[in-house]
Amino acid sequence: MDEQAGGQPIVVERRGSWRLVRLNRPEKMNALDQATIAAVRGALEEAGADAACRALVLTGTGRGFCSGADLTAGLEPGRDLGAAIETSWNPMVRALHALPVPTIAAVNGIAAGAGANLALGCDIVLAGSSASFIQAFSRIGLIPDCGGTYLLPRLVGSARARALALLAEPVPAAQAEAWGMIWKCLPDDALMPEAERLAATLAERPTEALVLTRQAMAAGLPLDAQLDLERDFQRRAGFSADFAEGVAAFREKRPPRFTGGRA
Repeated sequence: MDEQAGGQPIVVERRGSWRLVRLNRPEKMNALDQATIAAVRGALEEAGADAACRALVLTGTGRGFCSGADLTAGLEPGRDLGAAIETSWNPMVRALHALPVPTIAAVNGIAAGAGANLALGCDIVLAGSSASFIQAFSRIGLIPDCGGTYLLPRLVGSARARALALLAEPVPAAQAEAWGMIWKCLPDDALMPEAERLAATLAERPTEALVLTRQAMAAGLPLDAQLDLERDFQRRAGFSADFAEGVAAFREKRPPRFTGGRA
């Protein structure tokens, strides 16, 4: 059953063959407290376990995507933040990166700290023209988490990644697109229609091949090892029903009808 907006930290909407997960604390700019982290993780795991779900969109309610950790909800000096990351934040991030369907972030407004890295961890990142990305951690004496130190150098290079993390300066959506940090910057009113269009498109594609592509690109192995990984993943893809359908459709000069086997 879909979550209802009232009083829930997230809203989950089933849209046929894909799902929309919306952070739903607009009064806090969708800041992440323990309840929200647990809800996001649960929604991701539930989507991953549903064979009928073949794509997922993550966005936020209101004026912002996510302002990061809720600093009013127990994030206090003297607390073991490593333990908190191990038990709550990292499981959420791992659930996102392990999701067996392609993911789209639709970034509306500010994406700061953990919120920025949650968005950047999606396979395709769209942002409205009013959106911005801020690695805000150094402003309060912390380091980037939620995968930030992994994602940023890969997306923008080490020089920009270091400066963004150390200076905590905002990157407007248009600049993020120009740097290759995100896929597209769009007019604000075009953001969700484009996210929904892409989700519907991806939901018709060969799901296993898409997820194997993500995994291969994330591996970052030396060339020989990467070639071996490509061989192994291509073997899996080559035995899939979607590959057989793709070849048949090509030979018969018709659109393919992929069923979306899971990796």
